[in-house]
Amino acid sequence: MARVLLIEDDVRIRSAMANALADHGHDVESEASGLAGIERALGDPTDVVVLDLGLPDIDGTEVLRMIRAVRDVPVIVATARDDEREIVQLLDAGADDYLTKPFSSGQLEARIRAVLRRSATGTTTLAISVGGLTVDPRTREATLDGEVLELTRREFDLLAYLAERQGSVISKRELLSEIWRMPYGGADKTVDVHLSWLRRKLGESAAEPSYLHTVRGVGIKLTAPDP
Repeated sequence: MARVLLIEDDVRIRSAMANALADHGHDVESEASGLAGIERALGDPTDVVVLDLGLPDIDGTEVLRMIRAVRDVPVIVATARDDEREIVQLLDAGADDYLTKPFSSGQLEARIRAVLRRSATGTTTLAISVGGLTVDPRTREATLDGEVLELTRREFDLLAYLAERQGSVISKRELLSEIWRMPYGGADKTVDVHLSWLRRKLGESAAEPSYLHTVRGVGIKLTAPDP
């Protein structure tokens, strides 16, 4: 059972989702506006937020940013918008998953289970050291030679995923699926851009890599620099 907060202005959709999730054994609270949803998300011990974007007072994208600035609670965006670029932006802004309306209650409940599994894994994983790089999923902090790296949420997720699989070559398709929750065949450029930003913060480049190595035609691997 999870404590679920629904932020959805359509009373019929809100009621249907709340009843369906309650039938699955979840403890469900709901709000019809963005500001009320933010207050509830920050004040109550919520396990996961299901967030609509088309809210009457403030766009759901801003609600996501406000929640994410204060809490690391998993957020699933439930939206009628299906533009791939906007979905990527939402995931980069801190959404953990998204569902495009219309969707079934079974799909939503499965996504809730999935984000909670990922969240639980992140809280129990020990810090990982690769050369002078340390990544701690519990505190969501990464350091390089003792200096804290200023990473965005998605940059940290990318670095942690690669660090947990250090030495293994990870395809861009896998990164898109597991980190951005994008379907296979999605926007590979998204991975390239974030790798470029991450390399800059690690003090390296694609031409002169230290930690992040491209295996042409296969993917990316993270390894310790040569001594």
